[in-house]
Amino acid sequence: MGVGAEPENKPVSLLLNQANRHGLIAGASGTGKTVTLKVMAEGFSKAGIPVFMADVKGDITGMCAPGKDSEDMQERIARFGIEGFTYEGCPCRFWDMLGDQGIPVRITISDMGSSLLSRLLELTEVQEGVLDIVFRIADDKNLLLIDLKDLRSMLNYVAENAKEYETTYGKVSSQSVGAILRKLISIEDEGGDVFFGEPALDLADWFACAPNGQGYVNVLNAAKLIKSPQIYAMFLLWMLSELFDTLPEAGDLEKPKFVFFFDEAHLLFNDMPGELLDKIVQVVKLIRSKGVGVFFITQSPSDIPDEVLAQLSNRVQHGLRAYTPAEQKAVRAAAQSFRENPAFKSEDAILELGTGEALVSFLNEDGQPEVVERAKILPPQCLMAASPEPDLKAALDAQADLMAKYGEAVDRESAFEQLTEEAEKDAEAERLAEERAALEKERAELEKLKAKEAAKAEREAKKAAEREARAAEKQQEQIMKGIGKFAGQIFGTFGREATRQITRNLFGGRRR
Repeated sequence: MGVGAEPENKPVSLLLNQANRHGLIAGASGTGKTVTLKVMAEGFSKAGIPVFMADVKGDITGMCAPGKDSEDMQERIARFGIEGFTYEGCPCRFWDMLGDQGIPVRITISDMGSSLLSRLLELTEVQEGVLDIVFRIADDKNLLLIDLKDLRSMLNYVAENAKEYETTYGKVSSQSVGAILRKLISIEDEGGDVFFGEPALDLADWFACAPNGQGYVNVLNAAKLIKSPQIYAMFLLWMLSELFDTLPEAGDLEKPKFVFFFDEAHLLFNDMPGELLDKIVQVVKLIRSKGVGVFFITQSPSDIPDEVLAQLSNRVQHGLRAYTPAEQKAVRAAAQSFRENPAFKSEDAILELGTGEALVSFLNEDGQPEVVERAKILPPQCLMAASPEPDLKAALDAQADLMAKYGEAVDRESAFEQLTEEAEKDAEAERLAEERAALEKERAELEKLKAKEAAKAEREAKKAAEREARAAEKQQEQIMKGIGKFAGQIFGTFGREATRQITRNLFGGRRR
């Protein structure tokens, strides 16, 4: 990147072999930060270095289109004495986390990790601990957490089996799980259902150069996304961490492998937990050895923690406005961060800078900060405004191969499907167990009924036998009575005849 320093109009350039020492572009709204961003990205691209930047206002798309000539542009070109200036765009690739205009950008829940996800969901310390447990159980059970429905299923599963896991992983309260589930709804409404999923972004696709050797400028459409600042900040933080974790050590290079511009950087550090801040500081410190340069863009240097600010060696400070004591303090701090130039007082200059002007200090060949210079930013060769529709459409059409790779979401088997299948199996097993229990109960009741009926039949048979015995006995009695009566009758007749005979015999026979 080149600028013209006053009053000699001498060039001030950012050396490519020092670009991985990171940098800062700061200044109030309307002071020219976006133009500076475009000029720097344009310079990296022409040097064959791929670039990433987020388009939060919709005007970065103009990088794919050639600039337009104007009186003002002619005056600036003449003022800087630029010869052979031409208008041309950069090779660009457009990405979109919400899938509206550009190649869809997706990452998985597992890739995001529990720490960043806790930050995204704004969880309490207790809730973050519960989320850590959920991720650990998912790992131990080999359950893939790809999208929000996977995480939701996993949370419900752990809550339902909390007692089982308590002694191994710790207590999981239903209240904490409920709170996390409610937070997921808000993230889902902000586009998380589109952002989390597969195919996941392969950062190697951002480390590419066009056929003409220029590095691709990867532009993330963030005009809508910036309305969901938590998702925006967490994605860029994930990307930075992913670059650090996946890239090999590269040492000192002639030029960076990749340059990362983080616009609206203050969003990353708002209410940043200490643990995450330590992670960012570590990444910023060490990622330079991976061949990556990181440039933060924000309104005031005070938006960035001192631990991070100390790592940003290449600085472009546009004008600041100081109406309050806090703003005046920020101006003093910004001025004191520069190596003093005896030609002017930095604190006064920051307040006097017009649009397109900046205080600039880059590292020299030895890695030392140069004396601060008051400079004017060179005009970009690309379009300063948003890209016209035909140019944007042409750029989008040129990335058909990546659209084929990332365009359609893939919903493969993961925690949701596995837990659903497991729940269905459990439900089926429970149903079968209930059916077996019902059959056993029915069988037992049937056996009991049979035994009861057998006992009843036995009692009935016994009673019948008793009745038969009594009837037989009664019948026998009646027979005996009949016999006795008959015998009596016979005996009676025989007795009367015998009496007559005896009487005759006693009294002399029969009278004649």
